[in-house]
Amino acid sequence: MRRQNCDRDLAIVVAAVGVVAGGARAARRGRWLAVENRAFDAVNGLDPRGHRPAWVAMQLGSLGGALVTGGLVALGGRARLGRRLGVVGTLAWLGSKAVKPFVGRGRPATELARARVLGREQAGLGYPSGHAAVAVAMASAVAPQLAPRLRPVVWLGALGVGATRMYVGAHLPLDIVGGVALGVGTERVVRIVTAHGR
Repeated sequence: MRRQNCDRDLAIVVAAVGVVAGGARAARRGRWLAVENRAFDAVNGLDPRGHRPAWVAMQLGSLGGALVTGGLVALGGRARLGRRLGVVGTLAWLGSKAVKPFVGRGRPATELARARVLGREQAGLGYPSGHAAVAVAMASAVAPQLAPRLRPVVWLGALGVGATRMYVGAHLPLDIVGGVALGVGTERVVRIVTAHGR
């Protein structure tokens, strides 16, 4: 059974790497930008009065959000899960920082003339979204620990972090897709490593 789980985890890692690499290539060449425009406009053009709640939700995808969430879970009596959340969140954040220079894609404000920015304009590069990566990595770690009826809530929350990043004008859709794949792949790598360490 352990071998079967490991094979499945490896397959997910390979698929995740493929999505991140494919998205990076498309982002560098400007492919899919017309399709991204339509999806971005639909989310970025929503009522700007939701900016404050969106900002709160986005913090779950930050490095600080990962560390605080992990710490709170540990203090709540789930030390092992808390450490895991901190680790996968940190690694996903570092992974996004490592990939960005190889892609070199700007933020929406530099790629699209009509992009609306809510709040402080984000500096740096866009692909992949570190917030999406962190949120999804943590969701991948915590969902198996929850009752099945609660898992969709966790996943919707994690994917919602990516949507908020488009809403505030910080990322384009392909950035979010790359971040989601990076988050899933990161958590699976940690799962493989910890399983072999037992």
